[in-house]
This record gives sequence, structure tokens and C-alpha cells, in this order.
Amino acid sequence: MTFLTLDRVSHHYFSKNNYTKTLDNISFSVKEGEIITLLGPSNCGKSTILSIIAGIIKQTTGDVLLQQQPINKSEPAIGYMLQQDYLFPWKTIIDNVLIGPKVGKNQTTAIKEKAINLLKEAGLTNVMHVYPSSLSAGMRQHVAFIRSLITDPKILLIDEPFTALDYQTKLMLEELMLRLLKNYNKTTILVTHNISEAIAMSDRIILLDANTRSTGKTFEVPLELRNEAPFSVRRHPKYLLLFEKIWEELEPNMLETTIVGYQNDV
Repeated sequence: MTFLTLDRVSHHYFSKNNYTKTLDNISFSVKEGEIITLLGPSNCGKSTILSIIAGIIKQTTGDVLLQQQPINKSEPAIGYMLQQDYLFPWKTIIDNVLIGPKVGKNQTTAIKEKAINLLKEAGLTNVMHVYPSSLSAGMRQHVAFIRSLITDPKILLIDEPFTALDYQTKLMLEELMLRLLKNYNKTTILVTHNISEAIAMSDRIILLDANTRSTGKTFEVPLELRNEAPFSVRRHPKYLLLFEKIWEELEPNMLETTIVGYQNDV
């Protein structure tokens, strides 16, 4: 059953004498529990789509529906993980994780136990009571991800979380995120410009066209890849086949940003 639907969504920035089109006729749907990736080059509107779903900005035209209802009326709990971790430096790790429940006045004993268990699953119980400055960039991103999960969002939006990480740390974060997303059956939209990340993390990949600012071809990730850990995916024969198919569909101006990922990940 369709859980989230974007139907002919467009977004324009207006000035006194002109306007800039950031999105044009974006249409796709997401099933409950599905992990999809919006893949495209920088400045093609990927993050704008997340901002519209999150209600940070309003689409100019089109509809965004959650369970067949306008998303602005259904008041869903939406988790949003950005490129930067935005941890509060004066708060301990456990307090950073519990920011959402505290703001929502829902910081119960059960919620705190859940936070501790999630930190345990991430291997971070030994740093619960330290401050963010004591953690590596990768560990901070682990904490940011757990913070986005703790409120049990209906939809989790993830915006290029691996950009600043080295290759080994990126693989570790991919493995943790994918395992927890599947364990908690989280409907997820991931944004990236990296083909390898998209294949390793997704059930389905939707390409965005940088020239038309609209949705392009959609790729189903084979079940054999979805059942593998992200590291193992990159060693599977079907990974290379899918990578090449996606590569052929991308706009020429994206090749420069993806070639590094190809050389590192194959």
C-alpha cells in the first residue's frame, strides 16, 4: 500500500521580476517500510524535496500525501538527519539523543531505556556521558542517526550523511543505519549523489534530472542485494550490473561527482 505520495510537485523561488525553478513535476510514491534513494548531482533539488516533505518549505504546486491525506494536515512525526550532526556541544551524548523527547515533553523512563539500547546497538554505551567534542566524526553521525530514530518517526529523511566520512567509517555507518532501519521497519528517503551508497542502502532508486528538475528513471534494487550488508553488496556481481545501468542514465554533468565513488567502491 502507498504510504507517501508526491504528485506533480513543483517549487519556485520568486523575485520581483522573475522566478527560479528548483523542482518541476516531481512525482513518486513510497510504500510503508520501504527505503528509497533520491539520486542526482548537486543542486538538482534533492534536499528541497526533503524540506517539502518535512514541512520546512511549501511546494508551489502539487500534492504531498501521507496515507492519502495532505501531509500538512496529518501531522506526522518526521525524523530528519542532515549532513552535519548538529549535536549540542554542552550536552552529553545521551542528553543529545533525548533532545526530541524532551522538547516534546515525552522523556519517559521507557524512552530513556530505548535510547540506551540504541546506543548499545551502535557500540556507543561507553561514551553516553561524554561530550560530542570527545567523539570522532563517524561516531557523531552515529549519535545523530540514533537521535533521529528515538522519536519513532513515521518517515525518516536522511540528507547525504556520509559526505564527510572516510571510506571505512562510511561503510560502518551504512551497516548500522541499514540494520536499524530494517529492524524498526522505517519508511526512509535517503538523498545522495553517490551511486554506490544508493545501491547499498536502498530498495529502490529514483533519479533526478538536473536540467529539467524532474524525476527520471526508477531502478529496483535486486532482492539479492537488499539481503546483503552494504560492504558485501559492493562485491556482488549484480551490483556492477546495476551500477552501470544507473551510470548510463545519469546526466553528463554528474559523471565527475560519481567517478570517484566508482573507483573507490568497485
